[in-house]
Amino acid sequence: MDIIITGLGSVGLTLVKELTEEGHSVVVIDRNAPKVEDAVNNFDVKGVVGNGASSEVLDEAGIASADLFIAATNRDEMNILCCIIAKKLGVKKTIARTSQAIYADLFSGDSDIGLDLTVNPQQAAAKEISRMLRFPSAIKVDQFSEGKVELIEFRVSAGSKLDGIALKDFKNVFKSRVLICAAQRDGKAIIPDGKFVIQADDRLFLTATTKDISSFFKELGWNKQARDVIVVGGSTTAQYLCKEIAKAGISTKLIEKNDQKALKLSEELNHTTVINGDGTDQDLLIDEGIDSCDAFIALGDIDEQNIIMSMFANSHEVPKVITKIDQLNYHSMLQKSGIYSVISTKTSAADQIVRFVRLMSNKKGSGVKRLFHIIDNTTEILEFEAEKNFSRFDVPLQDLRINLKDDLLIAGIIRNEELITPTGQDVIKEGDSVIVVTLEEGFDNLNDILNF
Repeated sequence: MDIIITGLGSVGLTLVKELTEEGHSVVVIDRNAPKVEDAVNNFDVKGVVGNGASSEVLDEAGIASADLFIAATNRDEMNILCCIIAKKLGVKKTIARTSQAIYADLFSGDSDIGLDLTVNPQQAAAKEISRMLRFPSAIKVDQFSEGKVELIEFRVSAGSKLDGIALKDFKNVFKSRVLICAAQRDGKAIIPDGKFVIQADDRLFLTATTKDISSFFKELGWNKQARDVIVVGGSTTAQYLCKEIAKAGISTKLIEKNDQKALKLSEELNHTTVINGDGTDQDLLIDEGIDSCDAFIALGDIDEQNIIMSMFANSHEVPKVITKIDQLNYHSMLQKSGIYSVISTKTSAADQIVRFVRLMSNKKGSGVKRLFHIIDNTTEILEFEAEKNFSRFDVPLQDLRINLKDDLLIAGIIRNEELITPTGQDVIKEGDSVIVVTLEEGFDNLNDILNF
């Protein structure tokens, strides 16, 4: 696709990197000439120096023939204006980065005024964290079918009940209806079959309902939803998070160093205990209950401080530690330290936009409703609508398997808003939503899973 991006901050550059790697033709716009020059030199893009709200600049970038325009500057109003003008000049779709919730509420999906999608990086990160807190043993949590199905990533520790179990024996050991749909071992993606034997240090991906995941984790003896949480750093992300998790009845302490900011937060966050103090002060963290809390979330402005605080929390055996970092090269170091849940506002927003782009890229008439890439983008998890042109309705999955492509698994069927964890006797019916895991790319409809 032909994509134009204005704003070369952290979100914009992340998008440039990901979208060029996926083969899209990208033009970048920014007022800062050195930033444009760097982007052109480091990525396979064209660059225009100027104001993204200028019709002349947009014309030079090729707006009339572009498929998508993304406004990712650090000013909400500018992004909205850019999208409105871009739409008037002929671009097919627009996305605006916003940081204030009011704009998302007013304009998201309002293509009449020029906005097809608004993305709030701080709010996206806060929602991602809140999902992790529901399942503290999970590294990452995503959703299909409007939240009816959860996609959970977690790590198998040595001595776990899972260690050494073959998937064909899984139902004899666990009563919960969950399905292991993918695995990562030694950096390699695997679509497991019944012969697959789980090992310590495997990263597993499972699909199930919220209820069944809770039941499964309980069988494993893992911790339940976090109830007492310490958050360090009074950022916009932290404010969104505190409001979000208050709805779930989670008791939260927010530590903010700046006196005036702490006072303002205490007035705005009615259900959060705001503490004016330095989150890097280990004595303060001990006094505020780090030894008894369920989760510790480092949302400070400096990556290195977040890492140090998280390592301290991990050393005090806090069940769930979540660390905000913007320099993603720190990620592997954190994992070696036993801290697996990492959040980044720029990647949370970029992931949301890239998923939108991937769905746009599917040809017209596609049955793809939702799509995720996992395991370093080597594996796709897609949700299809089973449209009337599917050629194998009402065929038991045990018979359908001979027609399925290699390295592919049907991980769930949603029918009448209920998840069916597939067995060999289940069938696909018209109108179902079908979750498919595959190592291949480019599937546009459910027939693409078949080998003929």
